[in-house]
Amino acid sequence: MMSLTKKHERNSFDGPAQFFTGSVHVEMLFTPETPARTSAGSVTFQPKARTAWHSHPIGQSLIVTAGTGYVQFWGEDRQIIESGDVFWIPANIKHWHGASEHTSMTHIAVQEEINGSAAECMELVSDEQYSGFIQK
Repeated sequence: MMSLTKKHERNSFDGPAQFFTGSVHVEMLFTPETPARTSAGSVTFQPKARTAWHSHPIGQSLIVTAGTGYVQFWGEDRQIIESGDVFWIPANIKHWHGASEHTSMTHIAVQEEINGSAAECMELVSDEQYSGFIQK
């Protein structure tokens, strides 16, 4: 059976402070319908807003649809991501992503669940880490 979800029917919410720094808005595009395990959300980060450090059990794809932002793996330099970019984050890699200092950024995040979990959230990203200092 097919299903259609209209925009006004989708779950939309502000990103909770335990998982995000700054102003973040999440619109769930779809959640898994058994036996599927894939979900996707459109996430808009205002300037300087970002996720906490986190990982995904199967990985995550980010499709940047507007603006400019960053993604950083633990122990590596942050990378610039821009509208039109598609970024793959491998399974169980500690990382964060968010907007640049002066520009908002929107991406569609696509991930799969294992045992009902699509992500493991860790500590918030400090201002020093966000500014590009490498955390080792």
